[in-house]
Amino acid sequence: MMDRSTRRPALVDPQTRRRSRRCEKSVATPARRRNWPCNWLWLGVFAVTTALFAGAHRAARAQSPTAAQALALKPLQPDATYEIVPAEKVAKCTVNDITVAGQNGWEVVAPDGQMLRRFVDTNGDKKIDLWSYFNYGVEAYRDIDADFNGKADQYRWLGNSGTRWGLDQDEDGRIDSWRRISAEEVSAEVVAALREKDPRRFARLLATPSELEALGLGEAKLAELEMKAKLAARNFAELAKDQTAIGPETEWLQFAAPAPGLVPEGTGGSTKDVVVYENVVAMYENGGQSGQLMVGTLVQVDDRWRMVTLPNVGGQDGALTQTGGLFFTPGGVAMAAMPSTDSGLQDLVTQLESLDQKLASAGEAGLPALHAARAELVEKLITASGNDEDRATWTRQLVDTVSVAVQSGQYPKGLDRLKSVSDKFARSNEALAAYADYQAIQAEYFLKQTPDADFEKVQTWYLQSLADFVDSHPRTLEAAQAMLQLALAKEFEDKEKDALAYYRKVRDGYKGTEAGEKAAGAVRRLESVGRKIELEGATLDGKTFKLSALRGRPVVIHYWATWCEPCKQDMKLLSRLQGRYKRQGLTLVGINVDARRADAEGFVRENRLPWIQLFEEGGLESSRLSKAFGVQTLPTMMLVDKDGTVVRHNVRAAELDAAIEEMVK
Repeated sequence: MMDRSTRRPALVDPQTRRRSRRCEKSVATPARRRNWPCNWLWLGVFAVTTALFAGAHRAARAQSPTAAQALALKPLQPDATYEIVPAEKVAKCTVNDITVAGQNGWEVVAPDGQMLRRFVDTNGDKKIDLWSYFNYGVEAYRDIDADFNGKADQYRWLGNSGTRWGLDQDEDGRIDSWRRISAEEVSAEVVAALREKDPRRFARLLATPSELEALGLGEAKLAELEMKAKLAARNFAELAKDQTAIGPETEWLQFAAPAPGLVPEGTGGSTKDVVVYENVVAMYENGGQSGQLMVGTLVQVDDRWRMVTLPNVGGQDGALTQTGGLFFTPGGVAMAAMPSTDSGLQDLVTQLESLDQKLASAGEAGLPALHAARAELVEKLITASGNDEDRATWTRQLVDTVSVAVQSGQYPKGLDRLKSVSDKFARSNEALAAYADYQAIQAEYFLKQTPDADFEKVQTWYLQSLADFVDSHPRTLEAAQAMLQLALAKEFEDKEKDALAYYRKVRDGYKGTEAGEKAAGAVRRLESVGRKIELEGATLDGKTFKLSALRGRPVVIHYWATWCEPCKQDMKLLSRLQGRYKRQGLTLVGINVDARRADAEGFVRENRLPWIQLFEEGGLESSRLSKAFGVQTLPTMMLVDKDGTVVRHNVRAAELDAAIEEMVK
């Protein structure tokens, strides 16, 4: 429930929550099961049940599994809730054969007649492909092998356990994307991602550019949300590392928000109605203490609710920082928690909310002045805040909102304000100063890229700015990002020694970060010539791939995306070369780095590309396949000989034919 007068969620009493659970049966919970070795255990028992099933489907009762064997299976997802039978009661459970309506398998029933498990072969190939787990007699969770290859690739929560439907394209036991997820479950997933410090788990909650585009938003709002989602993906790892409010034992309690709202077609140039939750809060329990996490704005995309901003964790004491909405209070700036007796701060917040309402209906001509007035108010809030934490929160939000407004074209003159943030508000906070300065460089670089700009001059300015930034802010996460850009520029200039020097600095100085992983992959790629390499993944059609399985054939590895026009031109050349060197066994391996699997699948289907295509969630920015060789730009092609040794680590299309000819001599 939400107290509408204060817009603050009511708390759930943890003791009441504990008493409400039924205690006569043992139920697995995420906290209790977090470290179970699900994959190997599931596969081991799968082998047992598959062998037994070959006879059981013919009603050979003696070959059915025992109750102990059947109950030994466990879900692949560690936060599945299902009934655990005490060891002393296992022998009293019964196993019944299923032989109805073309389905064969077993079901396990408790002594009181309630269903516990159901394992079924749904396609008649004598292999279990549906594993169902029950809680209090109601199906609560399923592992599904939808392509019938012996490995689960879908995970569904059912009944009172929720609506989540996760997809696992590479069948490694980790969810890659959500086919269905409710707003309530998104809030729980955010808490889990922070608890596990897992950027991948968070990233799959964010709206992708194609999902945002499908909402039919106006141009300005679309640009704003795309920028916010990009910032959220980039900054989550740092947030998860630095925050202390959510720890390893934190459990989500409940979802709280005002009623969802409708942004009607025509608002800001939109072409569709958009359903939105604003000011979503996730309430959690950590070490017996309750806390609140501001999730922010959620938008509905088909059966999925999607995030568009970074969550706000608040302080260690659970104090919540409330945010304005992105639709009904469009600015989305953080509204720091403050004592109700501080009338000066409260008045500033009231003025800010009034400006946000004006921004909601303002025409394009009025946006710059409103953004300027709004930024001035936020600067006053920074100055008036009574502690470092609130000042840092307001400062970071000032940087984010002004940066978005500048790059979306709503507030071009905001660049001067953005460039002054570091000196005015972040002198004593190195991390915050680096963040402000880096965003200012990116915003200015964006503005300089006009149609009539001198590209070489702009690029020279950008690279010098990044180099100066690294000197001014060494050891910050933004310095790592800057060095990656500098290294990439050196690669373009064919100065690989200089590029390697930058990559090694990031690899060695930022281990465990996204930047560190990318740099390590780039070092691996630049040092790969003359060495054997390995690459593993899953194809678009769900098959397991290993580069080593292609030994004996020359291979071209081609990184591409549907938004990369040069990549598409490369494909025409690759197709011709595949025919020309067919006798030599030339094999092509495409690695798609689109944000969405559906984009890659649609392109491959429409263009009938007759070669291997790998895909993994995360796109060019953060997928494991792109980080494997530190690929930051497209197209990137690598040439590997029949012994698995790299011949060229970055071969250009114009050089490819001659390089292959030389390799296969």
